[in-house]
Amino acid sequence: MQTLTELTAATSRQLLRWLRRLVVTVVGLALAIALGFTLYAVSLLPPLQPWHRTVLDAEFSAARHADLDFAGYQQLEEHLFAELHTVVGGWEPTDALLQSRFHPAGMPQLLASGAPFNRSFRLPVERPRGAALLIHGLTDSPYSMKAMAEALHARGMDVTVLRLPGHGTLPSMMAEMSYTDWQAAVRLAARSVAARTPAGAPFYIGGYSTGATLALLHALEAQDDASLRRPDRVLLVSPAIELTRVAALANIIDVASVVPVPVLEKVRWQDVSAEFDPYKFNSFPVNASRQVNRATRALRRALERARDRGRLAELAPVVAWQSVVDSTVGASGTVDVLFAALPGPQHRLVLFDVNRRDTFASVQRPQARALIERVARGPRAYTLDIVTNVDRGSSAVVVQRLLPDGSRQERPTALDWPRDLVSVGHVALPFPADDPVYGFRAGSGHAGIPSIGSWLLRGENGAITIALGALTRLRSNPFWPLIEQQLGEDLEADVARRR
Repeated sequence: MQTLTELTAATSRQLLRWLRRLVVTVVGLALAIALGFTLYAVSLLPPLQPWHRTVLDAEFSAARHADLDFAGYQQLEEHLFAELHTVVGGWEPTDALLQSRFHPAGMPQLLASGAPFNRSFRLPVERPRGAALLIHGLTDSPYSMKAMAEALHARGMDVTVLRLPGHGTLPSMMAEMSYTDWQAAVRLAARSVAARTPAGAPFYIGGYSTGATLALLHALEAQDDASLRRPDRVLLVSPAIELTRVAALANIIDVASVVPVPVLEKVRWQDVSAEFDPYKFNSFPVNASRQVNRATRALRRALERARDRGRLAELAPVVAWQSVVDSTVGASGTVDVLFAALPGPQHRLVLFDVNRRDTFASVQRPQARALIERVARGPRAYTLDIVTNVDRGSSAVVVQRLLPDGSRQERPTALDWPRDLVSVGHVALPFPADDPVYGFRAGSGHAGIPSIGSWLLRGENGAITIALGALTRLRSNPFWPLIEQQLGEDLEADVARRR
């Protein structure tokens, strides 16, 4: 008969064997995934161009530039863009370069008037009613916050739009950027904007996509850091709150890139595409997924920490504009993670519904309507605005406001769904419909060049350097006037409250 000691030893040996098997299985699976991605990248991705390989030296780093203020950050940007100009000028004038955003006389540069909004910028006011810091999204540039910045500036706000490290220059810099660099840049910019905010005036922080993640994270961290001014309102456009579990694979899939073999350079990239957009990179490195995953995880931890300490009630009013169909980050994170945790009707979620017109019923996915119907029926502590059709037989748009007490309000608008539009989406929300770069309306563009958002090419996949489906995705928002109107109403209320 076995003694207790013998049984314990046998059990320990068995557990150890299972643990070893588990470790071997996990490591083997990780290596298989990494190997599969390596084969995909090496064999299927297009050749890398100089803008995928060149690394600029003057980019901001939290480790190297910890002592900079925002003025110093902008001076560093001047050196960075001067370095970019010198580097691009030394490249061989291949067809790929001449057709890209990097050719100074090319179509993308002409469309964007030289693309001046790839760097941080300010819209000052002599006697500001308040101040705002706005932050762009992943692969984007400060241009994605330009319309919101101008809307706030027109109403008397001093507005600063930050360029995140790794953006606005070369897509290769996204392979080098770090979430800690983003966070450090946001902090120094927020300190500067807070110092520019007059006494008794509101201070806003906001962002788009990953920029929204960073803005909300800063607002939560300001609750625990007395050196940071707490914002009076948080503005979020298509916020990246929760990524899919597959995003965690970014930590392992580019492992082969550490091997110093030229053919393995492509393993650092999830996608390599033509760079025809003057303000947004089309190529996407693995590191971009890694860093945004780190940012969203940090935000989740900050939300949980604030909830556990009972501090969410102290958070400034949060306003988010979210398309119910969002193929980039999804809408469920905004609904089920962020707003489900926010207490009080001062927090407002604006959901842009799909086009409910009967003519689209036969081709629309039921899932496109399911989330918004579930949220509308369920209990909420926050205010919910739904931008939707008046009825299924009409293209006219109405805003339905559902309050936490169960009451409803309906605000008519002068807007209609465009005839062939089935939904808005992640990349569309921050841009007006007639934006010169991304507008979808006929006639949008600049210098005789049609806007990217109005391009509509037909043919067979493989005929051009990008997927034809990329040109049918909506890039600007037919309902932008609603966002602009709500910004104005909120500002007036905040100014009056502080008085």
